[in-house]
Amino acid sequence: PLQSNMADPWQEAFEHAIAVARKAGEEVRDALQNEVKIMTKSSSVDLVTKTDERVEKIIISSVKEKFPTHSLIGEESVAAGEPCVFTDNPTWIIDPVDGTTNFVHGFPFVAVSIGFAVKKELEFGIVYSCLEDKMYTGRKGKGAFCNGEKLEVSDVKDINKSMIISEHGCDRNKEKVTKIFSTMQKILCIPVHGLRGSGTAATNMCLVASGAVEAFFEIGIHCWDIAAGAVIVKEAGGVLLDVNGGPFDLMSRRMVSANNRQIADRIIKEIEIFEVERDDHNVGCELFFFFFSLQNPSL
Repeated sequence: PLQSNMADPWQEAFEHAIAVARKAGEEVRDALQNEVKIMTKSSSVDLVTKTDERVEKIIISSVKEKFPTHSLIGEESVAAGEPCVFTDNPTWIIDPVDGTTNFVHGFPFVAVSIGFAVKKELEFGIVYSCLEDKMYTGRKGKGAFCNGEKLEVSDVKDINKSMIISEHGCDRNKEKVTKIFSTMQKILCIPVHGLRGSGTAATNMCLVASGAVEAFFEIGIHCWDIAAGAVIVKEAGGVLLDVNGGPFDLMSRRMVSANNRQIADRIIKEIEIFEVERDDHNVGCELFFFFFSLQNPSL
């Protein structure tokens, strides 16, 4: 066993991520099924916050216990407002409840997303779509799977036969919203077969990986939304690019993921780019960076 562990140093972390994603997903599902029924929309916002925090704590405490030297970047751990630092250290990038607005409304796409990077390279990604009970996994160099079945992107090369998925995001700035919808209109009128959105970036990327849609693009997403999905798309044979056609940058908050380069390039032609602040900008970052060690048992 020692030898195989040395040959594959992240297998244990990978297996732990799957187990903890399932456990976290069960919490989310329970909260939705048991608590949302008696909620008004306004109090369900409190529920999603509590669920987010509870689920993130489950993930973080178990990772911290098992891998005390690893770093964590978690969406809900925003409050302390520390700078976001993405280092070479083994790093877990976690979104405990991707699709919080869906959660509040009982719209059936909610996912737990766990990405894992070493030396800033993504090693594996787990997306557990809780309400569908779909466990998506991707491992660098080892393929992508959903509930154990191998995933492959679609082989469509003709943009006119493609289905594209995107989101309008949560920013309500009028100029940005105008650019987002202008891009959607231009892509729709290429024409493509259709435009969709599930309300969760992690799920959108899994839909690219499974061949249900040809591409997903968005400006304004965060690293915790896409870290896991990025591995899954790549391992299913897809491509990841910046919205300007350059290389994909996890911290840039902008991305195109597609089944192939032809589809990606055609979409990129239509994207109206607007500025967003990077996740790893160093002052007052929305992202909260955790470095856990045995000396830091406070959380």
